[in-house]
Amino acid sequence: MGKTKSITTFEQHLKNQYGELGTESRDQFEAKAKSFIIGEMLKEERLHAKLTQEELANKIGAKKSYISRIENGKTDIQLSTLYRIFELGLGKRITVSVN
Repeated sequence: MGKTKSITTFEQHLKNQYGELGTESRDQFEAKAKSFIIGEMLKEERLHAKLTQEELANKIGAKKSYISRIENGKTDIQLSTLYRIFELGLGKRITVSVN
């Protein structure tokens, strides 16, 4: 019989691929992952509101390209801008928690 691969947890996979929590490579991965999640949330809410990127950008005084970069996880976003996008642009309330 062939060799069986051991099953690992997702955390073990992340450690193998990106290193331990607190290392530079893991921190970079975590930051990119969170940017991706925020971008996907924004895109989902924008589409639910039936707005184009340009319409949303106009509502908050930004450029379409900025909304696109956020949705694609290609830019850092300030918390104040995140609030402006969701609350003024999309009429949604957001909360932030620290664990």
